[in-house]
Amino acid sequence: MLGVSPNTLRSWERRYGFPRPRRTPGGHRQYALAEIESLRATLAETHNVSSAIALARQRGEGPSSGSRLAAAFAAFDEEKANTLLEESLALRSIERTIEEVLLEAVVAHADEGAPTPEYEFAWRYATGWLSALKRVSPPATRSAGVLVLDASTPPSLDALHAQALELMLRRAGIRTLCMSAAIKPTRLARALPALDPSAVVLAGRGLSLDALGRLVYSVRMVARAAVVYDFRNAVPDSGASTVPRLGRTPLAARDVLLGRLDEDLAARARTPAQKVPALPAR
Repeated sequence: MLGVSPNTLRSWERRYGFPRPRRTPGGHRQYALAEIESLRATLAETHNVSSAIALARQRGEGPSSGSRLAAAFAAFDEEKANTLLEESLALRSIERTIEEVLLEAVVAHADEGAPTPEYEFAWRYATGWLSALKRVSPPATRSAGVLVLDASTPPSLDALHAQALELMLRRAGIRTLCMSAAIKPTRLARALPALDPSAVVLAGRGLSLDALGRLVYSVRMVARAAVVYDFRNAVPDSGASTVPRLGRTPLAARDVLLGRLDEDLAARARTPAQKVPALPAR
């Protein structure tokens, strides 16, 4: 794109600190498309490397993106991360910012082995940011309630996605309660009457199918009409599961769940209420 060799690009990085790549677990450089496009435009205008880089920085690096936020996490730069998310919120909704910028940036540092310092920093930053938004969510406007049973353990990606789904449901006006799946079923039942859930979402992959079954049984003893859903393959795929799946992203899962809840509400509205039989005259 820039018409220069990899060695030249690396020399610019060492000398000018721009463009700033992030590193893959294998050590390969990955450059943000916005930075490269900005630098390409300024090189065409100035025909001078130092002037082009200075101008690209002055103009900014393009809209906030997951890759730019990932670079801030890699530098452990909380102030830069705050700025990037604020810029994103000026262009995107909270939901799209979460999915397209925040989660993408954390995923960029995920490692199947032991968590890296960069991932730990990104995960904890994202958790705090989501928690702050949850505290200022508007009051519920729908009658339906959703119970999220989270079997994940921090600092896993599943735990972060469960938090994101809870926030998105709350912002959609749904009464939402997120509980750890480690709670004993008999004790979990004490919290259910306050919510009276229409749906139960299973998240995380920290429990066996038997343990999940006991939890769902306990919930249905109190909320018999509640429909159970799977988020991000929380239910082990045995080939015989009938639990409907919501998908892997919180925004898509929210949309599917809202559609199902609206369908159930419409179906109940069409069902005529049962008449209470009159007592026989004495």
